[in-house]
Amino acid sequence: MRTEVAPPFSGSYDPADVTFLLKPVVMAPTSVAEKEAAIQSGRHHYSEMIAPERVPDDSYLSLYHAALARNGARLAQDVATLAAQLAARRPGRELVIVSLARAGTPIGVLLARTLRAHGHRAAHYSISITRDRGVDRVALAHIAGRHDPRDAVFVDGWTGKGTIAGELRAALANAPFGFTPDLAVIADPAGQADIAATADDYLIASGLLNGIVSGLVSRSILNAASVGPGDFHACVTYPQYAGADLSRAFVDTIAPFAAAAIPQPVDGHGARRAALKQECEAMMRQLLAESGTRDRNRIKPGIAEATRALLRRVPERLLVRDFEDADVGHLLHLAAGHAIPVDTLGGESQYRAVAIVRSLGDDA
Repeated sequence: MRTEVAPPFSGSYDPADVTFLLKPVVMAPTSVAEKEAAIQSGRHHYSEMIAPERVPDDSYLSLYHAALARNGARLAQDVATLAAQLAARRPGRELVIVSLARAGTPIGVLLARTLRAHGHRAAHYSISITRDRGVDRVALAHIAGRHDPRDAVFVDGWTGKGTIAGELRAALANAPFGFTPDLAVIADPAGQADIAATADDYLIASGLLNGIVSGLVSRSILNAASVGPGDFHACVTYPQYAGADLSRAFVDTIAPFAAAAIPQPVDGHGARRAALKQECEAMMRQLLAESGTRDRNRIKPGIAEATRALLRRVPERLLVRDFEDADVGHLLHLAAGHAIPVDTLGGESQYRAVAIVRSLGDDA
């Protein structure tokens, strides 16, 4: 059995920052509308297609830069806190950061840099995980052949409603190759991560953008035409957008502040997880009832997940907790540009925004 078809690569990052265990392929994009229809009809799984990506216009990029200026210091502090928590788990050992491509990739880069700045050995790989289809086991085998799986922690940027966290737990339930489903994130409003710097649903600037802040790499792809036995899950790369790439600039901006920040205790996170899960599920039940659907995949809670929905799906409406909140300004911008109705989200919610994906058929 082959262990890989294409060699690991680093995208537009410095090779010391990350090793992508993905297989670059050439694949024609599927329009957002066609992709949504194929997903909801069951004709194709979302991972079998890729939507087109373009460089955002200047007005949207200005919202990204404003978010980075406004929340960059907070992210740096949270990265420092998370890095310290990871270092404390396996003192004296190499730390193996396994980020979940692609939202986890910039966070994984920042964690690895911060750990190294404090004298810890750290390796960073970015691998694919796909809802309903699990983690890339070829990538896991690759890592296990080079590191002790007990030193590995899986990293994402945030939790929405916990779908990927659940997928990770299910995929690693039998500890393949010795891996366990330890998940670390910056923000965990769903209460689904094992380690988190905060439960606050705040705007992490990298969450505003797609490939141009994630190494010029697409979301992972898993279909029979692109991925054969022994292959890593696939991706598309975007070298044509190199002139607009912000991947290195983002981590170069945050990393020095993260290295200098004093880690904060996160002892209360474990105690809060149960309550956060209950609050998330209560909100989900309410929104599912209001939307007249049983399809949980249509509900996208959290600023970052709502952003993804507005960029890559066909939204029915956007809910925001506070229309004056600067952290949802880019969502209002996107909604206005696509004539998506915006309603108020209950003020008691721990989430600041939720997107509802439009139903293209009878899914009730």
